[in-house]
Amino acid sequence: MAVGLGLLGAWALVYARYSADMQVARDAIAQGTSVVQTAAGPIQYAVEGAGTPVLTIHGAGGGFDQGLANAGSMLGAGFQLIAPSRFGYLGTPVPEDTSAASQAEAHVALLDELGVDEAVVLGTSAGTRSALELALRHPDRVSALILVVPATYVPDAAQQQVQREADFSAVLWLVNAGADFAWWALEHVSPDTLIRFIGIPPEVVRSASPDERESVFAMIRSIEPLSERFAGINIDSQPVLTAPALEQLSTPTLLVTARDDLFNTYPAARYAADRIAGARLVVFDEGGHLLVGHSEQVQSEIRQFLEVVGLGQRED
Repeated sequence: MAVGLGLLGAWALVYARYSADMQVARDAIAQGTSVVQTAAGPIQYAVEGAGTPVLTIHGAGGGFDQGLANAGSMLGAGFQLIAPSRFGYLGTPVPEDTSAASQAEAHVALLDELGVDEAVVLGTSAGTRSALELALRHPDRVSALILVVPATYVPDAAQQQVQREADFSAVLWLVNAGADFAWWALEHVSPDTLIRFIGIPPEVVRSASPDERESVFAMIRSIEPLSERFAGINIDSQPVLTAPALEQLSTPTLLVTARDDLFNTYPAARYAADRIAGARLVVFDEGGHLLVGHSEQVQSEIRQFLEVVGLGQRED
């Protein structure tokens, strides 16, 4: 009887902490955003800062919040950040057509509603797919293209997807189920599992500075509540099987990746850089999918790139 009561009490404490953390997460995504009706349907978005317009397109597991966080850390001040939630994430519903081309048209529709004629486009991870499509379909709307850890086309994309599903079958099942408690529990019980799942070798995190380690765990926490994001994650889980017409891209382009990214984005970045005229490719030997340990270098590379193409920071 005493053991049972003890277990019940322990469970009550765990559940109370879980509930409190989920409330914090839900409060965070409920603030500072709008939903606008566009030609492509309703789109949730947030805007921060002032200066050169930047459309920041989040990766898998994200939303407007991840888009703001990504651009904030990579760009710093002097930019107006426009951060949509892509299809299936947070307040943006899933339309019938969820292709990267359709997402690109949604990005244009949002820029139209906001009265932005041209913007720097910063795509991260799975967000680079629609970023590329946007530049290909509407080059007049994209002043510069930045693709960070690009989850874009490579010839063996289907094989890579099969391997990832085999490596992370249990975690993928939880993600697809939108299992908020399971994700939260893994964060506390087996953080290395989630660190690997988001594409970073755990040893890279262990050797990083305290600030860099905290940024990794902040990213893990930012995926909560998982149930508000798993519809989008399911869309992003589909491999890119058709090569985009990269040779037709004329937009100034920067690609950044790491060789040890467990999402294996280095081959995709190399493939794209070899086909986009004048593209600049920056490769780190280690750092994983979040480029851990290279925050200052990434920001420096992006700012130098923008200065070269005449789009450095400015205050309105």
